[in-house]
Amino acid sequence: MLLAARERTLLLAEDLRGDRLLGPRLAVVNPPLWELGHVGWFQEYWCLRQRRGAASTASRIDDADALYDSALVPHRTRWDLPLPDLDATLAYLARTFARVIERLEQEGATEQLAYFAQLAAFHEEMHCEALTYSRHTLGYPAPRTEPPRESGGHDAGSWRGDVELRGGTFQLGATAADGFVFDNEKWAHQAYVPAFQIARAPVTNAEFAVFVDDGGYRRAELWCPDGWHWRKEAQAARPAYWRQEGADWHQRAYDRWGPIRPHQPVIHVNWYEADAYCRWAHRRLPTEAEWEFAATTVRDGAGPKRRYPWGGARPGVTHANLFGMSKGVVDVAAFPGGDSNWGCRQMFGNVWEWTADWFGPYPGFVRDPYREYSEPWFGNHKVLRGGCFATRASLLRGTWRNFYTPDRCDVFAGFRTCALP
Repeated sequence: MLLAARERTLLLAEDLRGDRLLGPRLAVVNPPLWELGHVGWFQEYWCLRQRRGAASTASRIDDADALYDSALVPHRTRWDLPLPDLDATLAYLARTFARVIERLEQEGATEQLAYFAQLAAFHEEMHCEALTYSRHTLGYPAPRTEPPRESGGHDAGSWRGDVELRGGTFQLGATAADGFVFDNEKWAHQAYVPAFQIARAPVTNAEFAVFVDDGGYRRAELWCPDGWHWRKEAQAARPAYWRQEGADWHQRAYDRWGPIRPHQPVIHVNWYEADAYCRWAHRRLPTEAEWEFAATTVRDGAGPKRRYPWGGARPGVTHANLFGMSKGVVDVAAFPGGDSNWGCRQMFGNVWEWTADWFGPYPGFVRDPYREYSEPWFGNHKVLRGGCFATRASLLRGTWRNFYTPDRCDVFAGFRTCALP
């Protein structure tokens, strides 16, 4: 897992040279050169510098904490730091990785070291996804990755309609049997979900285009107060990476423009846009509990949950559009092998899905050693579920919670809707 994450990091960075190493100063991205150093620092800090019952030791590079500790270094200052150049940064990553592997071989995978090694691998995979969507935001070329695995059905068309769930009481969140989980997934607790109807698939480009063409961005009554304020400040009149050419909508993916694909999920829309669409369509976003219920339960919540919507088998080429399956999003009817017990498609992969809920702690929340992962963001971020085409399969499980501020439209996010009661 450590090796796979590092190989992907290096692949994402291999063509970043010159001005692309820093990029413009934007609130939603990190300088790529800083991001590379940060993943090396994180691995070194948790896997090499932490010893049970002892103070942390120093980094092998000068001022590493002052350069790369995201809890200490304000985002706006990261372009101004005296960062090591690319060669020195890559050498730091290589030395750190080699020392971590050496420690694992010499000491064995103690419980503490195994935990931190997995934390570092997952952290690096999350930054790989962040670097991928940052490349899109900055208009860089699509990253070179391994050739997509053949799964078929990418041009499968639409998948409309709702499924009806009778609801019930189920265990929301993770259990110790799930293995490595983050603190915000702990621990499973009873949640009651009333009967509801949820869309079989995410909202498509064609469906969202009707909202845009109907003046959805000009109608204040469709937007929550904060959303309308965002829309006016951003002067948003369409999704961030759409433009009109004649009578047709076109969309940017990385550094290239092309016509929108009608049956692909709308992507790069923020929570406010998703919420406004729902009001226009007389629909609503699912709650986080409804999403997990639809993705993981069997028999109205009675009995054990599924780790994945389709069951317990690890994600494969027929299940979901995750990292390595394609270069981007695919039609919403693709990957029927990944349907949930209730008939919901693509609850894993393709696009992250906004939910209605603010990100917050589960009952009895206790911070894990990586204190800054969850708690600082409670109450001001919205929850997303399910992963996207740039998410590594090893990260995903039915209880994993992602979270962003509701104004973020740079991430690979879309949404599905529920019927109003």
